[in-house]
Amino acid sequence: QVQMVESGGGSVQAGGSLRLSCAASGYTSSSAYMGWFRQAPGKEREGVAIIDTGGSTTRYADSVKGRFTISRDNAKNTLYLQMNSLVPEDTGMYYCAASGPAGTYYAVGGIGTWYKYWGQGTQVTVSS
Repeated sequence: QVQMVESGGGSVQAGGSLRLSCAASGYTSSSAYMGWFRQAPGKEREGVAIIDTGGSTTRYADSVKGRFTISRDNAKNTLYLQMNSLVPEDTGMYYCAASGPAGTYYAVGGIGTWYKYWGQGTQVTVSS
């Protein structure tokens, strides 16, 4: 059974930084892509950043390019999201996910796939 647990969220002022982590267990090593997604109150969940199995391919939403960096440590089965220069519009619940069949389809930066395994989320709040 795949389990994914996010951590690292919190409240920061605009311009600040946070680093999110996602500890994965189960069969995520076979997932072609892992990614970070977020959902603001009253809005649909959106893709923020994705990374392939080897870490050589990454894609970002236009709104976070140049500010966020996604990475993964396969030895530790952990996914990261370094978030710098945060703005209030970055506020939301952040979820990590791993691709798999019969999941929910998202396209991030021109790469679309189905994300089947999801964590419970970690809240990020950015104040102005």
